[in-house]
Amino acid sequence: MDLKLLGEVFVTLLVILDPPGAVPIFLALTGQMERRARHRAALQAVLLALGVIVAFAVLGRQILAYLHIDLPALQGAGGLLLLLVALELLTGKTDDPRQEVTSNVALVPLGTPLLAGPGAIVATMLFVRQAHTAGRYAAVALGIVLVMAVVYLVLRFSGVLVRVLRPSGIEVVTRIAGLLVAAIAVQLLADAIGAFVTTYLHSPH
Repeated sequence: MDLKLLGEVFVTLLVILDPPGAVPIFLALTGQMERRARHRAALQAVLLALGVIVAFAVLGRQILAYLHIDLPALQGAGGLLLLLVALELLTGKTDDPRQEVTSNVALVPLGTPLLAGPGAIVATMLFVRQAHTAGRYAAVALGIVLVMAVVYLVLRFSGVLVRVLRPSGIEVVTRIAGLLVAAIAVQLLADAIGAFVTTYLHSPH
């Protein structure tokens, strides 16, 4: 197994998913639930996010081919959307999550798009694209599972985290995560632009 790739997948997805930043939204949406129902919502949200990410990891290229979309285009779109998310995290100008409550908040907006958003999907597809051996595919798969396990544990014990970090601590962590997400977004955009330039230079005129 490629441990270096495993580490890259784990760290990248962990930063993009931002479990501490998801805690306030999770508590806002599930605060009125009983403890057992809140735990079940955390599990459902993580399982849905895992299913969406795995589906795009396995079938993403076929979906893009059917829609005639190049990966750099999706990469650039994901970078732009991630940049918007980063700006919201940095400025604190997020929408009230309670306005988005549906019959099952574990599915929407927790599972998607909060966890399984465009950034995580694009990042996973890029990692799968880099995997050419069984060991590298296993590293990507294990990285995804480990990140989802961490996200579940953070949501599962979010009540304890809030008591330890307190609102000010969570706000600081969210701002730091926003800065890291912004850096990832800029890198995605730069890579997408580079891919478009390379394609243009090598295309017949």
